Amino acid sequence: MQRKMFDVLASAGGLLIVVMLLVAGGLLTWGYGFTSSSVHSQLARQDIVFPSRAAFAQAKAGTEVTPAMIPYLEKYAGQPLTTGAQAEAYADHFIAVHLSEMPYKGVYAAVSAASRANPTNTALAAEVQTSFQGTTLRGLLLEAYAFSQFGLIALWAAIASFVLAALMALLVALGFWHARRTPEDKELALHVEAERVLVNA
Repeated sequence: MQRKMFDVLASAGGLLIVVMLLVAGGLLTWGYGFTSSSVHSQLARQDIVFPSRAAFAQAKAGTEVTPAMIPYLEKYAGQPLTTGAQAEAYADHFIAVHLSEMPYKGVYAAVSAASRANPTNTALAAEVQTSFQGTTLRGLLLEAYAFSQFGLIALWAAIASFVLAALMALLVALGFWHARRTPEDKELALHVEAERVLVNA
């Protein structure tokens, strides 16, 4: 096989890979944008706002803000909840803390079972509703966080695709450049060596 033809075919194959990487990068970028926009708009509609900075300054056990929440939530003080990272922090370090302070640690199945076993206990019946609402909101916020992580993974994958496409495009350009400089009659070194072995056999 002629070396020039081999260079052209290899470079054409590389060009196809470049196109595929660019398409993948474009789709991944779109996925990241769609996910980020959806998470932001859905969370913004809930109109959840983190406790104020004053609440964090007066943090103590048994109140809205406990000292254990400060490392995770203080940086968001007074901000509206609109990102996946904020959703995860609010779910795991605010709602979960308050649920854990409830009877049966706020586990809905346990609170509900206890309420059914004691139907005249109105306080326990109220805890069932609170536990259900808190657990549901926590689950929805963690789902938003998970989707935001998928979007972040898509972003990094898109960057990797574009970087690989650029590197492959450089190799393709070098391949076509080498093909133009190669004489028409030059054979592949492996092909020439194979013919020499057959002749000497």
